[in-house]
Amino acid sequence: QVQVVESGGGLVQPGGSLRLSCAASGNIHSINTMDWSRQAPGKQRESVASVTSGGTTIYAAAVKGRFTISRDDLKNTVYLQMNSLKPEDTAVYLCNVEGHLPRHGGGIYPAFNSWGQGTQVTVSS
Repeated sequence: QVQVVESGGGLVQPGGSLRLSCAASGNIHSINTMDWSRQAPGKQRESVASVTSGGTTIYAAAVKGRFTISRDDLKNTVYLQMNSLKPEDTAVYLCNVEGHLPRHGGGIYPAFNSWGQGTQVTVSS
């Protein structure tokens, strides 16, 4: 089964920066999309950024221009560089990895969609 582990969260002052990492491991054939979402207390989980295997990126309007998502396919890792952080960025940031598992005797690669446990980002002075 695919394991996803986030890291890099912490406490930062407004205007500061953090870089989150998300490493996927396991018996993975390929990874298509890797994305970050966040969950703040009392709020619904919202998508933050995503990146496809082809390098296409999508950002939520709230973070566009401040956050940058990137991936290292050799390490099965996705990063989220967060700059100019605001208090409203405070949340548990979760990583999702979507792709395909190795096929087993057939021509179809089973899909997977795995989430990490999340890493806390707190923006406060």
